[in-house]
Amino acid sequence: MVKIAVIVAGGMGKRMGSAMPKQFLPLNNKPLLWYTIDSFLRAYADMEVVLVLPAEHIARGKQIVEMFDRGRTITVVEGGETRFHSVKNGLKCVPGGAVVFVHDGVRCLISVPLIQRCYNQAVEMGSAVPAVLATDSIRIVHGSGHYVEDRQRVRIIQTPQTFLASIIVPAFEQAYSDAFTDEATVVEGSGSKVFLTEGEYDNIKITRPIDLVIAERILTDRLSL
Repeated sequence: MVKIAVIVAGGMGKRMGSAMPKQFLPLNNKPLLWYTIDSFLRAYADMEVVLVLPAEHIARGKQIVEMFDRGRTITVVEGGETRFHSVKNGLKCVPGGAVVFVHDGVRCLISVPLIQRCYNQAVEMGSAVPAVLATDSIRIVHGSGHYVEDRQRVRIIQTPQTFLASIIVPAFEQAYSDAFTDEATVVEGSGSKVFLTEGEYDNIKITRPIDLVIAERILTDRLSL
């Protein structure tokens, strides 16, 4: 089946405290976003990438694309007002019959085995949303109070959220809602069931300066294996 990774990289890096958007920050001498794209291209020889970027950063994104083999298909498109609209723009490049991975551009430590696991489950069950077990104590705030939730029942959701095109593309034709926090909620809003798969604790989202330090260490450890 056709495999397409829609990589959404619209962050502006406010929590990172950097003038440069975090997806372009250097990580071991390469732009952070390079590692994200590279993982998907290594996962499958026929993987295609749709890179969704803010209009003002498309030129910078194209410079990163030029670092890859010209034989690979990487399309750069302009994002939208929200993540929902950015993903919707990326999905315009997706043909019928494809498996679609929607991934946060700043989850640069995504592994090839996780990408392949998501693909295999999506082919079999229609969707694969990676999730990991919560390891901290969880409290739910309700009004002026709060209560403990059993953390064994809580999952932390990651990307790539992976779907058959026949499921995700029609889902994004519905009207936008503030309740759409990720692709899974959009698909559920269209009436389709979503299935989780085991994520990876290394698959962190780079948000704050300490995350860059952690990512550098993980990449160094991987190279030493």
